Amino acid sequence: GQRGEEEEHHSLETFTFYLSEPLSKERVEAFSDGVYAIVATLLILDICEDNVPDPREVEEKFHGSLLEALSEYGPNYLAYFGSFVTIGLLWFVHHSLFLYVTKATRLMGLLNILSLAFIGGLPLAYQLTSEFAEKSHNEIEAIQVSCVITFFASIFQFAIWTTALLNEEETLHAFARYGGKEHAFMFAKLALYPCVSLGVFFLTCLLSEFSTAIFHLMQIVIPFAFLALRIFVRISLTAIKSVMSLSRRKVVLLEEEEACLSPNETLS
Repeated sequence: GQRGEEEEHHSLETFTFYLSEPLSKERVEAFSDGVYAIVATLLILDICEDNVPDPREVEEKFHGSLLEALSEYGPNYLAYFGSFVTIGLLWFVHHSLFLYVTKATRLMGLLNILSLAFIGGLPLAYQLTSEFAEKSHNEIEAIQVSCVITFFASIFQFAIWTTALLNEEETLHAFARYGGKEHAFMFAKLALYPCVSLGVFFLTCLLSEFSTAIFHLMQIVIPFAFLALRIFVRISLTAIKSVMSLSRRKVVLLEEEEACLSPNETLS
């Protein structure tokens, strides 16, 4: 009995600390979807609470024109839509990632929680980018904080993919493993947000006067970049395959020529 208890205790320790232990993929996805939904809801509540003009102000200040009153909140609405699109695209990448994953591990679950922790900070990023006055020092720092939040939210998603590749035969579908077309597209898609957010962070340090325009341009351009990525990856893979096929044809032609030559010609 004592030996059985020791073996059970040992197995529990192994289960607790072994990061490659399997984890329920369905529960990871369900928890993640819940976090994304709550974060998106918080964004909607924030913009509805603080960015709706008062009826008396519309009558007195804007002579009853609701459109003119709403135009005053234009930068806040732009920040809201940019933040919402960021959440939507990160959810889309997360969905694509776990669509290729066949089995989640504890390490992947831990990295997913770290990514969701920064996803939960996107409403804070929205508030920071919409609260401070334009072209102020605080606004530049707020945009840089938003870039940092986006960077870490996306880099942990990239880390999940890297972890899945370490044991790809057990964790990934065959068509998404290293070297395939879907792997190349997934790699590019997961690397897009970390690279762009990091680049925008350094651009705002160098070009502080245009920090707001650069940040909002990033939020607008990235959705189109996702559409262009698959085309770019397909063109690149097609070009690589054509170059490799040409080199193989040359090797085959040389082998055929050597086979057709007589032994004396071959020696000469």
